[in-house]
Amino acid sequence: MENNKRIYMDYAATTYTKPEVLEEMIPYFTQEFGNPSSIYSLSRGTKKAIDLARERVAKVINCEPAEVFFTGGGSEADNWALKGIAFANKHRGNHIITTKIEHHAILHACEFLERNGFEVTYLPVDEEGKISIEDLKNAITDKTILVSIMYANNEIGTIQPIKEIGEICREKRIFFHTDAVQAVGHEKIDVKDMKIDLLSMAAHKFYGPKGVGVLYIRKGIRIDNLVHGGGQERGRRAGTENIAGIVGLGKAIELANENLEKEHERLSKLRDKLINGLLQVPYTRLNGPTGKDRLAGNVNVCFRFIEGESILLLLDAKGICASSGSACTSGSLNPSHVLLAIGLPHEIAHGSLRLTLGDRTTEEDVDYVLEVVPSVVQRLREMSPLWDDFLKKGDK
Repeated sequence: MENNKRIYMDYAATTYTKPEVLEEMIPYFTQEFGNPSSIYSLSRGTKKAIDLARERVAKVINCEPAEVFFTGGGSEADNWALKGIAFANKHRGNHIITTKIEHHAILHACEFLERNGFEVTYLPVDEEGKISIEDLKNAITDKTILVSIMYANNEIGTIQPIKEIGEICREKRIFFHTDAVQAVGHEKIDVKDMKIDLLSMAAHKFYGPKGVGVLYIRKGIRIDNLVHGGGQERGRRAGTENIAGIVGLGKAIELANENLEKEHERLSKLRDKLINGLLQVPYTRLNGPTGKDRLAGNVNVCFRFIEGESILLLLDAKGICASSGSACTSGSLNPSHVLLAIGLPHEIAHGSLRLTLGDRTTEEDVDYVLEVVPSVVQRLREMSPLWDDFLKKGDK
């Protein structure tokens, strides 16, 4: 019998586009379609819309509109930050510092830079996914030009000590980039106060459209272009602007900021209820920190003796949309690099489940998940030779 219920708990992978956002975007597909680079009045309207979106972003992260550059998404923003800074400043040094738990947009960009003469230090993290400030200080050399550390982890929700990192980098005259894709629209961010030089975001993580993002670049920073061509984005990022997407991003970030504190509190309560309920399942562990150092909507647990992919299939049959890690790696059979970095062995890391909450998540949704998950886990364990071996050893 088909299950018509649908509980969406994968907001870290993507969000829906809010109706108010879509409504503001629609005219820029059909009526206000002029190319912003042209000089007639139809184009002046689209240029004005882009300027308004730039102002909305700047207001939320406390920067100047001229420091906001629109991109094709978070991955492009990450690549631009790393490659642009590295190649523009290689006369100063060739050393970059990042972490072992970054998104693959950062890790793969770093691998590319290593193949092109740069050295990269990958900082370890503790069992909660936090870096050590001492490790960061010790990793800095006279050739270090860039530190790139994510604001909040997409898998286990860990929030890093961003302001402290920013202060160290500013004092050492090293550029500081943060991948804030998971944090923008959900955490209060002030790039000036936190001494952030470059910041990446993506609209589809805060109820905006897919395929559009932002790289904030502090004024005066020397950075090479990633995309070459025309003179759009003040000569920094070529290509005719995605006007509707940019308009949507601007509206979405404004809406998210208006309701940020209230929604943060609501989701934190639901998150903690979900975590406490899941931990009642025997041989379950929470991945990542608790409390204020964790994203409000993030839950990540490991169930011993079973595979995460199997959990997802059975949950889907019950109408629950979840993940076993990052959306970008969900097709991989390898365990999460984040879970391995926090010290989990392969056999436990394979049994991970990530549930991420959003603005349509209700207490009833959480109750339903807590009703379904224990029976799914039990069913899979009964089919697992690992569970059978464990019981035979009498380690119950």
